[in-house]
Amino acid sequence: MWALRRASTPLRNHGYRVRTSFVFGKLEVPYFGEGNIAGFGTTATLSDRFISFERNNLATWPSSGICISSHGLSTQAGAENSGEEVNMEDGFSELDETHPTTRSEISDDDENVVDDGTQNELDLPEGETGLAEKISRKRAPSELTKAIWNAPALSVGSALDKWVSEGNELSRDDISSTLTSLRRRRMFGKALQFSEWLEASGQLEFNERDYASRLDLIARVQGLDKAESYIAKIPESFQGEVIYQTLLANYVIANNVKKAEEVFNKMKDLEFPMTPYPYNQMLILYKRIDKRKIADVLLLMEKENVKPSPFTYKILIDAKGLSNDISGMEQVVDSMKADGIEVDVGTLSLLAKHYVSGGLKDKAKAILKDMEEINSKGSRWPCRILLPLYGELQMEDDVRRVWKICEENPRIEECMAAITAWGKLRNVQEAEKVFDRVVKTWKKLSTKHYSTMMNVYGDNKMLTKGKELVNQMAERGCSMDPFTWDAVVKLYVEAGEVEKADSFLVKAAKKFGMKPLFNSYRTLIDHYARRGDVHNAEKIFEKMIQSGYLPRFSQFGTLIQAYVNAKTPAYGMRDRMMAHKVFPNKALAGQLAQVDAFRKTAVSDLLD
Repeated sequence: MWALRRASTPLRNHGYRVRTSFVFGKLEVPYFGEGNIAGFGTTATLSDRFISFERNNLATWPSSGICISSHGLSTQAGAENSGEEVNMEDGFSELDETHPTTRSEISDDDENVVDDGTQNELDLPEGETGLAEKISRKRAPSELTKAIWNAPALSVGSALDKWVSEGNELSRDDISSTLTSLRRRRMFGKALQFSEWLEASGQLEFNERDYASRLDLIARVQGLDKAESYIAKIPESFQGEVIYQTLLANYVIANNVKKAEEVFNKMKDLEFPMTPYPYNQMLILYKRIDKRKIADVLLLMEKENVKPSPFTYKILIDAKGLSNDISGMEQVVDSMKADGIEVDVGTLSLLAKHYVSGGLKDKAKAILKDMEEINSKGSRWPCRILLPLYGELQMEDDVRRVWKICEENPRIEECMAAITAWGKLRNVQEAEKVFDRVVKTWKKLSTKHYSTMMNVYGDNKMLTKGKELVNQMAERGCSMDPFTWDAVVKLYVEAGEVEKADSFLVKAAKKFGMKPLFNSYRTLIDHYARRGDVHNAEKIFEKMIQSGYLPRFSQFGTLIQAYVNAKTPAYGMRDRMMAHKVFPNKALAGQLAQVDAFRKTAVSDLLD
């Protein structure tokens, strides 16, 4: 474990020194040196409530002098109605970039459902939590699934009553398969109605996983307050580890530090077995919110004798890669190997993505070659990872070669990967060719599939084509969800019509009663800031907060940049940041200095 903690620290010239004596006790901001805090005190409380254990209070530990990278770490994963920040600067790039269901979205038509190592950030192990219903390996959706798909939005219960009255029987396998299909297609509202009907009609005797699944659906559809209230309604005998894992995961999605810490503490107080899962969740959360505490979590794992899981390593590898600490990333891989954990294709894909983004093309190509060797042994699923990476590397011949492996009988995720790859190569015609095949082959498409093609149009500023695709979605009965909105916003913005993107998002949120993705707000505020449009940047900033997205370094940095570009002072910005417990690093402090209304200039004294 010590090797892992050491690997998780950056090169000396990349980091700030952290006093781990305050780990999970009274958390303090360490002294950064004069001038780097932009007027803040040298210490400040980061949370109203802290992770603190009576049995294992780390506040008395001596300092270990661990360094944590000052670069932004990362996570990504959007979440409808959950508060998740999508594709942030501190996002988890390798993990599924769609709604964070318990596994990456896999088509029902994919007969080879495998764990490819690219789990979403929740890292919810199938069979161990209530969030991961059994993955169906049937090629076609069941009649039960079709009945729910085709039911009116708020009439799932009536459709199910009719379905049962016609003599159809329900088995637990049928129920699990149907819930999984609904989740994959982000039909969370219908999935919740199905779960409620199952209990009310007595068709299913609920166990802890069933209650946990309901809890997760409530969090997604109705919000976290409702989800937390629901726990009191669960029979006490079923209020176990799975329930609290589910709640913790959803608070992590929402970046709610206070609540996540409370749930983590609660799990300790209830003396649940502390597996790597809750620690991984806290790693993900602190990776977004306070990266200095990554080493603290690892230190606590070592103290508690909790062995890192493969997912723990993936979090650290991704964090290092996205902070552009390639050397540190490779050290984590070395520690992973030293602990006897296989570097699987999921890990290889993480490495390849960060080598690509870091401009290390030769290293990326070597990794991709290793992944292709797995393909040669009969497994085809790495194609869905290889295609976008070859596209990113502008290796058109290799995109064609890999696509040829799949082209005769492609799976839907391979088609999506090919569309993404052709989009990166700016070959819209080839992307459209693959998408047309998807539309003709699979009758029930999710918004994810349409959004993939729409993003290609957005990247190529093809607004008319994008609008036509939205109309096609409506004609095929595909709902407009926040992921679709996000693609439309990007489409308008890339076409230079930022105001239309803003107006569209307001109307969509009002009409459908769902909150937009964080990424949609970020796209808008980035462009308003670039223009120096302080009024609209502030408007989007406030809407973001009202939607439940807590502003962090990046969002304040963007807002301040709007004032910089407008050449106007930002009154009270420091106080606003302190209210949100955001403490500037050196770069942010430099931005603040530029918009400080009371800043001294070379001629200030003369004018005074």
